[in-house]
Amino acid sequence: MTFTPQHLTSLRLISDTFAPGDGAGIPPASAVGAPEFALELAGVNPRAAELKQLQTLLRLWDTRFLGFVLTGRPRKFSSLDQAGRERVLLSLSDSRLAAKRALFAGLKGACLAPYYITAGPALWDSVGYPGPPGPLASAPDPELKPEHVTQDETIVCDVVIVGSGAGGGTAAGVLAAAGLDVVVLEAGEYHDDRDFDGSERTGFSQLYAGAPTVTSEGQVALVAGRGLGGGTVVNYTTSFPTPDHVRAEWAALGTPQFLTSEYDDALAAVNTRLGVNKDHQGAGVRDQVLERGANALGWNVDAMPRNVIGCDAGIECGRCGMGCRIGAKRSVTKTWLVDAADNGARMYVGAQARTVTIENGKAVGVTAVSAGGNVLTVKARAVVVAAGAIQTPALLKRSGLANPNIGRHLRLHPATALWGLVPDLVNPWEGALQARYVNEWSDLDGDGYGVLFETAPLTPAFGSGFVNWRSGAQHLQRMQELKHMLGVAIIVRDKGPGGTVKIGKDGEPIVSYTLSPGDTELLMKGFDGAARIAEAAGATKIYSTHHRTIGYEPGKRGNLESFLAEVRKEGAAPARVALAALHIMGSARMGGTPEISALNPDGETWDVKNLVVADGSCFPTASGVNPMISIESIAYMNAKRLAAKLIPATGG
Repeated sequence: MTFTPQHLTSLRLISDTFAPGDGAGIPPASAVGAPEFALELAGVNPRAAELKQLQTLLRLWDTRFLGFVLTGRPRKFSSLDQAGRERVLLSLSDSRLAAKRALFAGLKGACLAPYYITAGPALWDSVGYPGPPGPLASAPDPELKPEHVTQDETIVCDVVIVGSGAGGGTAAGVLAAAGLDVVVLEAGEYHDDRDFDGSERTGFSQLYAGAPTVTSEGQVALVAGRGLGGGTVVNYTTSFPTPDHVRAEWAALGTPQFLTSEYDDALAAVNTRLGVNKDHQGAGVRDQVLERGANALGWNVDAMPRNVIGCDAGIECGRCGMGCRIGAKRSVTKTWLVDAADNGARMYVGAQARTVTIENGKAVGVTAVSAGGNVLTVKARAVVVAAGAIQTPALLKRSGLANPNIGRHLRLHPATALWGLVPDLVNPWEGALQARYVNEWSDLDGDGYGVLFETAPLTPAFGSGFVNWRSGAQHLQRMQELKHMLGVAIIVRDKGPGGTVKIGKDGEPIVSYTLSPGDTELLMKGFDGAARIAEAAGATKIYSTHHRTIGYEPGKRGNLESFLAEVRKEGAAPARVALAALHIMGSARMGGTPEISALNPDGETWDVKNLVVADGSCFPTASGVNPMISIESIAYMNAKRLAAKLIPATGG
């Protein structure tokens, strides 16, 4: 679906209001092609209805009619000066109506992230950001050689796997090593060391899922990897094992193997294959400041286990959210998928699975399509679905599965940040991706639910979404302070009831999720704990990530108590505070009965035999920690069980 010159003109008006430059050397958004890039990113959304909504909004934006609808005054947006246009946007941000606030949040993200990507040295220099380093000339040739679907074709195998991330990649390695003929289908493309240039433009456009990018209520931004290797290519290498209390909780829901040596063995195998270690724990400045604050409070802080070998834990590492240029990250493209290929597995990229083929109550294959419309029909004895906790339930629903738990019990680990301005030169885009964590408040009520505190590398476009906007000049000033900002990540282990994944008439997923009162309370406590850490670390100014400015200056203006009172007053209703989910789990969970779960203890659907799920959607509840190791361990275990079921029938 194309955008017209009128659409672009409207977006330029909006973008230049959010990012007008400084009137001197820093250009406005329209001067650097940011609106064009924003429309390029929007165009990858497969949901035609959402694209049409965007087109309609942009078509009507500069009309008296929409001016009246949005503000009660029939004035064209273009007739206003900068201050007047900013007041229009702030009227959306501060509205009592969630839909208007969500519109503001969507426009803010659509305008500011592309601006900080495209603006170039004049803006980057003012922020202190050196820009992307570019690809490494010494990068080796890719190890994998996936195929594309270039014509209608039918192929046959033992097991077809949908998805190639932490779950699908691991399952492929295990099943192929067992002697089974494996085919892997990946909707994205293959990118490896020589493709990674450290730029946010490459990352946003090639390595992250383009849709859905936010829950339907506008409360939580959704961040997921795209391409061969999925999120393991862009994640932060944080390698926590599944906590013991979480394993016990999962076992109590009817999956007893989580408390047995079977799962111990799976965890051990995954840690060994990924090379998980604490040898690359050199803390960058942001982690040093986090550790300083935690130590001053007497809180527990520890080094992060990471799946890296030869990581520089410095300049390279800080940009690794756009792919690791030096190949230090042990993603599944460096481990399990290499094992699978060595054992004969075939891989197809650019192949989106649309339905699972079901005959006589058994899964017997998958139908996939390429971007060009070519159809790949895969006939198989079993199907493994590992498309992630958004796309997996969507595929199962498109395929006619009716268990009501498919798409329910979605967990997101809603996350935000707290900003602390410190004297240190932090440069948040440098240093180990995540080198320290604080788990002092991870069990606040004795039930295993609480808040985890970490840091994360923040390049300008990623960081801009968590910096509140009250005017173009104010936002630019805050971004120019980013190099001295400690961003304390606040990660909530959400108890639920959780969200849902449904499909629209077009078959594409629709994600709904709002924080429960209990999870909102955990988030409020998260702001409390993060502020304590920042203040103890020496922060002179402390801000929340609410769209209204909420902050204090220790010893000068306000205090922790007044800050928390403001935070609680503003709350966490949709689009009042910046929330993101990088851990998406639980939408096709395992359990003991079909009344409470979508999958049996083998990871097989209750509805259809030989249809196994092996990704984060399997989680019975939220993991409470970064989930990569748990995903791979479940995939390892479920794949082992499937192999044991299939191999006797082949005589192997």
